[in-house]
Amino acid sequence: MITMLETAKRLEQGLTTPDALIEAALDASMGAEHVFIAVLDHQAIDAAKASTERWRRGSPLSPFDGIPYTVKDLLDVAGSRTTAGSITRIDAPVALADAEVVGALASLGMIPIGKTNLTEFAYSGLGLNPHFGTPTADIQVAETRIPGGSSSGSAIAVQRGIVSVAIGTDTAGSIRIPAAFNGLVGYKASTDRYSMAGVHPLAMSLDSLGPLALTVADCVAFDAAMRGFKDVAIQPAHLRGLRFVVDDGVMADPALQPAVRENLLSMMSQLHAAGAQVERRPFAAVTRTRELIAQTGWLGAIEAWRLLGEIVEGPQGLRMDRRVRARLLSAQQIDAAAEGKIRRLRVELMSAMEEELEGAILVMPTVKHVAPPLAPLENDDELFAAVNLATLSLTMVGSLLDMPGVAIPSGTDSDGLATSTLFSTTRGRDDHLLSVCLAIEAALSGRQRPPAG
Repeated sequence: MITMLETAKRLEQGLTTPDALIEAALDASMGAEHVFIAVLDHQAIDAAKASTERWRRGSPLSPFDGIPYTVKDLLDVAGSRTTAGSITRIDAPVALADAEVVGALASLGMIPIGKTNLTEFAYSGLGLNPHFGTPTADIQVAETRIPGGSSSGSAIAVQRGIVSVAIGTDTAGSIRIPAAFNGLVGYKASTDRYSMAGVHPLAMSLDSLGPLALTVADCVAFDAAMRGFKDVAIQPAHLRGLRFVVDDGVMADPALQPAVRENLLSMMSQLHAAGAQVERRPFAAVTRTRELIAQTGWLGAIEAWRLLGEIVEGPQGLRMDRRVRARLLSAQQIDAAAEGKIRRLRVELMSAMEEELEGAILVMPTVKHVAPPLAPLENDDELFAAVNLATLSLTMVGSLLDMPGVAIPSGTDSDGLATSTLFSTTRGRDDHLLSVCLAIEAALSGRQRPPAG
């Protein structure tokens, strides 16, 4: 599969045109069941014609003018509905304007070809959707696997090669988890990195945006584009002297699958050989954060209930995905005292994380397991609830503490299913994290591309 930056080079060299890129992407979308809630074919074709003409005249809006991408259907694209993956919004008004990040990409000539599928209201880490179907990767395995969520369609659009990059959202792991399950790079930004104007909220204290792509370099370039920048200023860090701390508390978890553990340790051995400092120790701030979530409740659930409770309990509620509805109903049991405690300790834990990291990069598995089989989760609601909680358990830490994180493929298990390592740092240090991850990618030059059929 070709990356976004490789495509930009081909455009610059005259080896392809936006017309050809959009035609290929739209053709590929036709065979990708359940990936899209809406395909924006007419708008994309018209935009490609204009972009092709700009390149012919030698006046593209940016190096990325004419490159196709997809938009998770939580973000507004003018002329289309934003369903949030919910049957209750199937007749929502058509958006009159683009979400601000979509507008920034338009200013550089990038072209959205469709609105991608997601878990209903983005409220699950598994990616199932009974209304619009569940998109799946085109990998050869005995049992069809879940895509991860909630940004399921965004991940599968990249994994299947329809586009080289996609926009996702992440409130508890919704970019990092589907990236992990599909052998992709997923970048969850700090919450204030992008404007959230035109983005359907779930939990406003935690909601964030970011790209899913084939490489860190593409994520860095697309991050700049999402902020309206023509040029990419972030450069790779020097690995020598960089400090990485592997959380041994998480690594000792008996639920951690062997391939996930072994591939992470192999990855860190390669970085150490390249000059990085690698420490292994239990991380108190991570342990305390996980205990807070398990014992007191999830802030995202409280805020999601506040936003969606009226729908859940109203006449439309019974039309919702029963599993999403059940999770939201359980959230109303978290009392005001618990919310106050969570918010107080959240601030304290952010400070504790910064003090304990001392400028290092935190390293954990992105998810404790590879993508589970789809069919059992469709048929067993108790299993769904348990697997969903296990899948989200590590990424929720970074979400609660507003830590930017980059999920990077670490290898595969014996069945060829992707494993992933999550690199995170403290709130607002996104540029530094991306710089470090560029260096990681350069050092791990032999890492695998996404598994393909």
